[in-house]
Amino acid sequence: MTATATTAPPGAPPSRPDRPSRRRRQKSSYPLWFYIPAAVIFTVLFLVPTISSFYFSLTRWSIFNVQFIGFDNYIQFFREPALVQGFINTFIFGFLTSALKVVLGLLLGVLLTSTIIGRGYLRSVVFFPVLVSVIGVGFTFKVLMDPFDGAINEALAWFGIDGPGWLTDPSWALFSVALVDVWRGVGLATLIYIAGIVGIPAEYYEAARVDGANAWYSFRHITLPLSWPATSTVILLSLIGGLRSFDLIWAMTRGGPGFTSDVIASVIYKQYQAGFYGLSTAGNVILFLVVTAIVVPLAMWLRKREVEQ
Repeated sequence: MTATATTAPPGAPPSRPDRPSRRRRQKSSYPLWFYIPAAVIFTVLFLVPTISSFYFSLTRWSIFNVQFIGFDNYIQFFREPALVQGFINTFIFGFLTSALKVVLGLLLGVLLTSTIIGRGYLRSVVFFPVLVSVIGVGFTFKVLMDPFDGAINEALAWFGIDGPGWLTDPSWALFSVALVDVWRGVGLATLIYIAGIVGIPAEYYEAARVDGANAWYSFRHITLPLSWPATSTVILLSLIGGLRSFDLIWAMTRGGPGFTSDVIASVIYKQYQAGFYGLSTAGNVILFLVVTAIVVPLAMWLRKREVEQ
């Protein structure tokens, strides 16, 4: 009996011994055990509280008593003028601070990546407010913005300008807090932009200079589109932080004067203080749904634009 051997056609690659498939090689219990601790932490610290919040928002509850009332808390929420005003202020505060951080962060990022004197020192100065406590910043600017003997109005008086009641005038209070929030948060936006701009290959700018492009052309056609990932990050972080802002507003105005600078988070806190736990829980759920409904589609759109750049 003779053994027959199959010969490969000329030019064909040499045959390799059979190997287990990639899926079979990757089949292991290690990845499963690796994700279990993270899944447990996520379930305990996020999933369970979130589901519980949805349930308790449908109740009138206290520490010792729970009464199911359906959607009455949500109906009451949108009937309260103060709650609706806080809802509107949340959008104004969130979008205003986010837009200013993007614009100022981009401009400062371009400036602090150029060849200027003291660039390292200026970077430290711009980023320093990020390291300061939010409550400390709030109390400090509350003193500086005092309408009678605050340092800001006293400085304006030297130039013959009658400074407004930054935190006592209903038309100025929310915007004053927004400006302080931008002052504190623009350093992080600048840092993100610096990282994005530094990552742009220098050959692009050199080629633009050879072609006779000016600084504006290089910014418009090189820096701006290639720093889009940094822009996406700054937009998302700033918007989420602005829509959820509470501590700075509470430290500076406590939602006043009246309800003119109240946002959803401060209104929710006041409802907790007053003992309306179910109503405040409904406010938390509404805030969660609103932020999710805004941020998730926005993140998908920004990601799509990032791929197209």
